[in-house]
Amino acid sequence: MRIIGLDPGLRATGWGVILAEGNRLSHVAHGTIRTNPDDELAARLRTVHDALSEVLATWQPQAAAVEETFVNKNPSSTLKLGQVRGVVLLAPAQAGLPVAEYAPTVVKKAVVGTGAADKDQVHAMVKRLLPGVTVAGADASDALAVAICHAHHAASARRVLAAEAAIMRAQERAAR
Repeated sequence: MRIIGLDPGLRATGWGVILAEGNRLSHVAHGTIRTNPDDELAARLRTVHDALSEVLATWQPQAAAVEETFVNKNPSSTLKLGQVRGVVLLAPAQAGLPVAEYAPTVVKKAVVGTGAADKDQVHAMVKRLLPGVTVAGADASDALAVAICHAHHAASARRVLAAEAAIMRAQERAAR
């Protein structure tokens, strides 16, 4: 399954695409969408939307995962981040992708093993989990971490569904 991870930000939105085949993860592509801070908010949101739509068309992921927003002390910044997050949720939904959301602590725990990991630890583990990749920038690294988190959660969900199906089949056989 090809997964795109997204780390929303008004200045910089990170994206990272991975391929998850069973327990094997491999890097496909990553990057950062940057907006011009001198532009009006609507123009910056359109920049994110248009660039992200192009990334989705180019890399054709089958699922998307977005990091949830943490609350800033500055209400204006929080509101703007919420607006860009809405665009980041909308673009993959428009492309027909299922979109999952993960809290930053869940992403860190899935990638590093602790929800209190710092950015350097996350970056180091992304490099370890995706051998040979050189990630330019924290935003793209965070986006790849979100994709890795989704891959781990999706694999766990598939195992649970398979176990439930096996139990149902066993119960049906026993009832006959």
